Amino acid sequence: MDDEPVWYVAYGSNLFRERFRCYLSGGRPSGGARHYPGCRDPRPARAAAPVTLPGGIYFASTSPTWGGGMAFYDPGLPGRAAARAYLLSRRQFCDVVSQEMWRDTGVDVDLTEAVRTGRQRLGPGRYETVLRVGERAGHPMLTFTAPAPHGPAELNAPAAAYLGMLGNGLREAHGWTAARAASYLCGRPGAAGTWRPEKVAALISGPGRPEAGPPTGARGSAAPPGRR
Repeated sequence: MDDEPVWYVAYGSNLFRERFRCYLSGGRPSGGARHYPGCRDPRPARAAAPVTLPGGIYFASTSPTWGGGMAFYDPGLPGRAAARAYLLSRRQFCDVVSQEMWRDTGVDVDLTEAVRTGRQRLGPGRYETVLRVGERAGHPMLTFTAPAPHGPAELNAPAAAYLGMLGNGLREAHGWTAARAASYLCGRPGAAGTWRPEKVAALISGPGRPEAGPPTGARGSAAPPGRR
């Protein structure tokens, strides 16, 4: 059971593979303030693929790692959320969740409720609610987010380093241009009206390299955000 594959669906800074590596093998991401202990099994993901999800992301609260708002997924928002799916063992996924919740790694969480019902609340805090967002190649696709939709007072603009990670992740996973990634991010609640696309585009570097396979969501093939 510990080695049974599950897709971890990242929609925030873990879109960027180099940043996600800190969750797997430990380390501190460039521009971040936190050192991550890593997983018990530090091996890379078995596979990765660009995906889109129904709904959207927003920026809220304050990140102790980056400063500024953090990305959260809300399936009730209009549009599509750009994401990246990593195929992990369940034990790796549990350790990733633990690090996101600022808990010690090494605890194997029973994810039966999330897989069966589509939702499982592990605690009251941010990133402590696990959602099943689809299935791919016979394996469940899971992500985690806040326990309830955001309120306007909770929105908070993200920091530059954090936006750069997201932008580079979008280019790397989906093959987007810097301009397209910047436009997408600047349109999200919390960033809209605070960040301008040209400023965000300047934070994004490196060539876009789309991964093999069409973007897919919970109901099969789906067009990337901006084409709906």
